[in-house]
Amino acid sequence: MTQQKDNRETEYRRHTGTTSTPSRRRKNKRLRKLPFIILIFLIILIALIVYIVHQYNSGMKYAKEHAKDVKVHKFNGAVKNDGKISVLVLGADKAQGGKSRTDSIMVMQYDYVNKKMKMMSVMRDIYADIPGYDKYKINAAYSLGGPELLRKTLNKNLGINPEYYAVVDFTGFEKMIDELEPNGVPMDVEKDMSANIGVSLKKGHHRLNGKELLGYARFRHDAEGDFGRVRRQQQVMQTLKQELVNFNTVAKLPKVAGILRGYVNTDMPNSAIFQTGLSFGIRGDKDVKSLTVPVKNTYQDINTNNDGSALQIDKEKNKKAIQEFFDDNN
Repeated sequence: MTQQKDNRETEYRRHTGTTSTPSRRRKNKRLRKLPFIILIFLIILIALIVYIVHQYNSGMKYAKEHAKDVKVHKFNGAVKNDGKISVLVLGADKAQGGKSRTDSIMVMQYDYVNKKMKMMSVMRDIYADIPGYDKYKINAAYSLGGPELLRKTLNKNLGINPEYYAVVDFTGFEKMIDELEPNGVPMDVEKDMSANIGVSLKKGHHRLNGKELLGYARFRHDAEGDFGRVRRQQQVMQTLKQELVNFNTVAKLPKVAGILRGYVNTDMPNSAIFQTGLSFGIRGDKDVKSLTVPVKNTYQDINTNNDGSALQIDKEKNKKAIQEFFDDNN
């Protein structure tokens, strides 16, 4: 068979006057096309990078024109080098008397190895030992000493020590939502809501703009109180996660990231932000697991002399639950 094939190729070359076979010519043709394919790929890659940088800078410029300059706080978070990154995420309410308390306290963890995102919400009414001060509700630590004192308080009372912090400005949240979804984010509003949230929401399925979605996440004047608010905050985060991985919104993400970055006070370097965002966006498990602290059957309602009603928690049981939650790779 091999001899016959060689004879055919020899006969073909004799009649055509060429030294190459059709298969060799096809291979050479493909090789000649390779530089052009590489060139086209590089052009597309450069164009994509230019687009991302331009959109990100556009968002940053918009934020700087409308937001006040913020000072990055000192934050001595623990760097564990365990393939995971953790961020203390705070939603700051409006200042009262020059100070503000955190309207929401979350710790976000991303596992680079297993590509999993986790979210822990901390009830702001937990009665906690604040280092250097008396006992207060845990969110008071932020107004007393900023993110660093809150980190120390979380570490002392719950055994959690985030690596970075991020304080999200409410205006930045609203602008991000309006840029991401100009027609609003779909949400099932479970009841009529209006008390102390700056908007009036009606029960039913609606598309909420940034201001309305923020109001929905902040509402607490019902029988559930702060537990209901934390549950709704987690609901909002899960919904936004779905919106962020929607094909129609991917092109907007660089500008949205720029807007949010301009409104967020954080010590997290841009390199870590991009690394985490790309890893989660491209390969990450989109099922974000959540935990609410205190966990069930580990707290009781109390009345305090200096801070009104609060939650007295079993610290050791909650520390154990938190450690198991963040250490679990499933």
